[in-house]
Amino acid sequence: MTNNSGVLLALLTGAVIGAGVGILYAPDEGKKTRKRIKRKVEDTSHEIAERISHAKDELTKSANEQKDKFELKLEDAISTMSYKADDIIATLERKLEDIKKKNAQLQK
Repeated sequence: MTNNSGVLLALLTGAVIGAGVGILYAPDEGKKTRKRIKRKVEDTSHEIAERISHAKDELTKSANEQKDKFELKLEDAISTMSYKADDIIATLERKLEDIKKKNAQLQK
C-alpha cells in the first residue's frame, strides 16, 4: 500500500508541476494565468484529498480484515491448546492412578 501511495503522490506532483509550467508559458495575461493556476491547484488538491480518503478507507478495510483473520487464528490456536491440555491432564491422571496402584501393592 505504501509503494502505491508513493507512486500516486509522485504522479500527482508531476502533473501539478507540468500543469503549472504549461500555464506559465501560455500566452495569456497575468490575471488569467493566476486564475488558471489557482483553479488547477484547487482541482488537484481536491483530487489528492479524494485519493487520500480512498487510500485511508482501503487501509482501514485491509487492517480490519487482517484483524479478523488474526482473531480467528488465535481462537483456533486456543481451542487446539485447550484440547491438548485436556489430553495431557487425562494422561497424567491415568499415570497417577497407576502409580497409586503400584504404591498400594508395594505397601502390602
